[in-house]
Amino acid sequence: MTDNVVRLRKHAPVEDAAALTKTIIDVVQDAEPRPVDNPKETVPEGTWLAEKQAYLAEAPPVIPTFLRNAAEFVDAARWTVSYYVHVTAFHTVRAPVYLARLLLRAPRGAGRLLVRWGKWVADTEARPVEAKAAASADIEAWLALSREHSRRVRPRRIASLVVATATGITALVAAFLAPGWILTAAVAAAALCGLNGEKRDGKPLITRYVATNVLRRLDSTEVFEALAAIGIEGRKGKRGVEFASEVMRDGPGWRAEVDLPPGVEATAVLEKRAALAAAMRRPISTVWPEADRAAHPGRLVLWVAQRDPAKAGRKLWPLMKSGQADVYEPLPFGFDPRGNLVEITLMYSNLLVGGIPGSGKTSCALAIVLGVALDPTAELWIFELKGSGDLDSVRPVCHRYVSGDEDEDLEAALGGMRSGIAEYQRRAAFVRSLPASEVPEGRKVTRALAEKYPEQQLGLRVIVIDEVQELFTHDDYKDEATALATRLVKKARAYGIILILLTQNPDAPSLPTSVSSSVGTRLCLAVMDWRANNNVLGTGAYDRGLRATDISVDEQGTGILARGREGITVRAAFIKQTEAEDIAKRALALRTAAGTLSGQSVGAQVEELDVETVVDHLRSVWPDGVESVHSHRLVEALARFRPDLYRPWLEMDAAAASTALSTALKPFRVSTKQLTIRECCGGAKGLRWEDIPPAEDGG
Repeated sequence: MTDNVVRLRKHAPVEDAAALTKTIIDVVQDAEPRPVDNPKETVPEGTWLAEKQAYLAEAPPVIPTFLRNAAEFVDAARWTVSYYVHVTAFHTVRAPVYLARLLLRAPRGAGRLLVRWGKWVADTEARPVEAKAAASADIEAWLALSREHSRRVRPRRIASLVVATATGITALVAAFLAPGWILTAAVAAAALCGLNGEKRDGKPLITRYVATNVLRRLDSTEVFEALAAIGIEGRKGKRGVEFASEVMRDGPGWRAEVDLPPGVEATAVLEKRAALAAAMRRPISTVWPEADRAAHPGRLVLWVAQRDPAKAGRKLWPLMKSGQADVYEPLPFGFDPRGNLVEITLMYSNLLVGGIPGSGKTSCALAIVLGVALDPTAELWIFELKGSGDLDSVRPVCHRYVSGDEDEDLEAALGGMRSGIAEYQRRAAFVRSLPASEVPEGRKVTRALAEKYPEQQLGLRVIVIDEVQELFTHDDYKDEATALATRLVKKARAYGIILILLTQNPDAPSLPTSVSSSVGTRLCLAVMDWRANNNVLGTGAYDRGLRATDISVDEQGTGILARGREGITVRAAFIKQTEAEDIAKRALALRTAAGTLSGQSVGAQVEELDVETVVDHLRSVWPDGVESVHSHRLVEALARFRPDLYRPWLEMDAAAASTALSTALKPFRVSTKQLTIRECCGGAKGLRWEDIPPAEDGG
């Protein structure tokens, strides 16, 4: 068709454009439609080759997963042994009860055996045949049957008499010679008789072993029905739910990979996890749907636990008994629902932990700070603003440790953040001073750099603030706390200064957006609504299926760990306080041997450096998008931001306060000027944004 159109265009004159157009339309209408799928590039369906290609595309592994994964094999073997040991112990403890039941049934069983024995000796099963022959007056048949009956009964009577006599004599002699053995034999005989004495009601002799937290096997029918119950099913005449692979064992549970109906995304199931668990009649803590984005948005991976994780025994933290951590590598933190170890990375990533009271923040905090403590090169600054002493176990190894909820404790936490900013500025200046050949990629502090320049003390500094909402909601400290935390989160991580914030009130006032939006790693424990969920995990997390609202407060230490847009469910390793103290003693020994104890751990007074100047403070309080601000307004903002420094200025009159600000700015060659700002209050002394020197802190 294309060749015909080209020829028409070549030979037709311009004035015949209308005719040419009509001809082209006729050619197009008469042309045969061409298939969009090239049959030469596909293998016909139903052929042997097509079937084998489809099989090979998603063929099961040659070696099962439990044989390829040593940890999974050991875990499965350990579980199997423990299961049968527990079953054996269960029945062993109840053995006396089983024996008592047998003895109670012994009379009935003995009676049944005697009746059966009597019928056998008397050959009662032949009686109906003899009676029938007698009734029919068949004398020859009756005589033959009678002779046969006598021939069968006589040996039985003799055998029974011999056995009874021998048994009686043996029992009589044994009663005098070995009374204990005869008693045992009598009990055993009675128990054997009891086996035949079962009641007609069918009540079992042995108590059935039922593991209440072991659930039934997952199968395709259950998956189909559960998805249909929550409205996920194909429409009439269209493709519905299809399995991408067979339902298989996956660790301590089962895994089903499902392709949802066309147009249905896996997030539609994630949003209805509770309804799905209800449809399956399983505890919600055992049902874990996930989206397999590596395949396509409609691929659902449903994992169902064999045992309720909430009732399973705890798994020990890998560093509980021995070992040393490396903060430059992922640290062991907890376990996912499958029982796999989940690690958390602190290097170059700050951490935010949020959850309602009682959700298990202490468990999370212990697993984190103990991991840091077991690296002798890391420096711990802990500010526990609840005053409960939950983290007292690591006090002996901390450079700075504060526990309390008074104003001086809050001020100490502010001082710790100021010192963190001063430290990252020092490190940034050092990194800038290095030759280009020695500067790490991304201008980051690395372990190699810290070891090459030990005099610079470039080891990781971890600043932990528990109950940080006490700072962010305090009338006098909230502005500075927000500014300091925001600056640390955004700029200090590259230089080995990591901020860990924990809060039990993750609402908007208690968790400023400038802080939460910049944190790289987030852990959300049980929360009450989607707003708190998104405050911790990030905007849109609830809609993406990352829902800590589905986690019960009873599942302490369980939450959603997210870095970026993806997240996993994890339960922090539970560490008892006594165990935490033992781990901390091991950490103290490591640091003593390495010679890295410092600050309060060696009884020294910690100097919380503050290199920020009035110029830095002005940048922090300056309103966005405003070019000029009067001095008296700036003084009010500074006094609210740093009351410890600028509150005395409020006691002066407006002119004196303006003069105090001007005097403080002179060393930085910044001067106030007469400004007329109609939106404010007319003319007065003030500053312009362009006159304030830019920050030069390497951030």
